[in-house]
Amino acid sequence: MKKLMIVFLFISSTSTAMAEYRVYQYVYKNKIEQMGEQTKPQLITSTLSPVTYIAYHGGSNLISLDLMRTWICPGHTGNKKEICANPYSKLIAQEVIQ
Repeated sequence: MKKLMIVFLFISSTSTAMAEYRVYQYVYKNKIEQMGEQTKPQLITSTLSPVTYIAYHGGSNLISLDLMRTWICPGHTGNKKEICANPYSKLIAQEVIQ
């Protein structure tokens, strides 16, 4: 009975886990020309790391990827939740106001 009480107290006293994830912002460019036209660079925001993103999208022979910035978001990306806002945009907006 004492062991059960100790286990119950231990479980009830532990705090809940907090999740977080990292967001990456890239400049993405396709290395292969389509119909004789060069592709324009695109700004991509993803939770995939640079190595994973390149591997998932065909490898370094097909795409060029330059890391622009990265930040950490609280929570998780389950249930198709949107990626949290870029904190750098808030800093830029504050500088414009001042």
